Amino acid sequence: MRAANRLSPTGARRRAAGFSLLEVLVAFVILTLVATSLFRLFAGSLANVGAAEEYSRAVLVAESVLAEVGSARPLREGTRAGSVEDGRIEWKASVEPWLAPGVPPDLERASESLPTRLYRIAVEVSFPSPAGGQRTFALATTRIGPRGAP
Repeated sequence: MRAANRLSPTGARRRAAGFSLLEVLVAFVILTLVATSLFRLFAGSLANVGAAEEYSRAVLVAESVLAEVGSARPLREGTRAGSVEDGRIEWKASVEPWLAPGVPPDLERASESLPTRLYRIAVEVSFPSPAGGQRTFALATTRIGPRGAP
C-alpha cells in the first residue's frame, strides 16, 4: 500500500504540471473567434467613419449653396444645379413663392397687395453611398423678397 501512496502524488503532479494539447487548441480557437469579431467590428467602424465624412461634406455643400442662393439680392425665382468635388456631390437649388399651409383665402388675397412676398429656397444634394447607391437629402428655408422678382 505504501508503494501505491508514493505513486499517486507523483502521478497527480505530472497531470497538474501543464496543459494538454487539446486545452491549448481550444484556447487558440477561442482567441481566434474573439480576434475575428474585433477585426470585423473595427472594419465596420472605419466604414461608418467614411460614410460620416461623405455626409458631412454633402451637408457643407448644401449649407453653402443655400446661403449663396438665399443671399442673392433680389431673389430670383427658378432652379439652378451644379456639382462639386469632381461631380461626386451634385446639388439642385430652387427658389419659388411660398405660402404657409392653412392660410385663410382672405389673408392670401390681402397679401397680394404687398410689395414683398415669402420665398421658399430648397437645396437637394445627392452623393455616393458606401453601399454603392446614391444618398439624397434636402435643406430648405424661407426669405422675404420683392414681389415679381425677375
